[in-house]
Amino acid sequence: MDVLIKVVVGLHIIGIASLLGGFLTQMKAMSAGTARFVPAMLHGALTMLVTGVALVGLNQADDHTLNTVKLGVKLALLIVILGLVYVKRDEEKVEKAAFGVVGGLTVANIFIALLWT
Repeated sequence: MDVLIKVVVGLHIIGIASLLGGFLTQMKAMSAGTARFVPAMLHGALTMLVTGVALVGLNQADDHTLNTVKLGVKLALLIVILGLVYVKRDEEKVEKAAFGVVGGLTVANIFIALLWT
């Protein structure tokens, strides 16, 4: 079970890398006001959602204790990210504020995962 959990954690990290990488590649365009949500951002957020839910299930099945408040906060942030990226995915230009919120929430989600014990 431990190997499966580690594989799913790896996939979860790939998802966050895709989301954050898509954001970082659009930073220059954001300052010019022409940023858009690239498909990698949507796919990364969806990967995070699926693997995150799988991790909760696998850890519960392996009798690990889970911090449900932390998981709820991370899920809430991810739903906001996913909602913004999904709704505005076809727009040619996304407002700086919306784009910044996605980047900020993505970074916040990373630090919550690392620092909240």
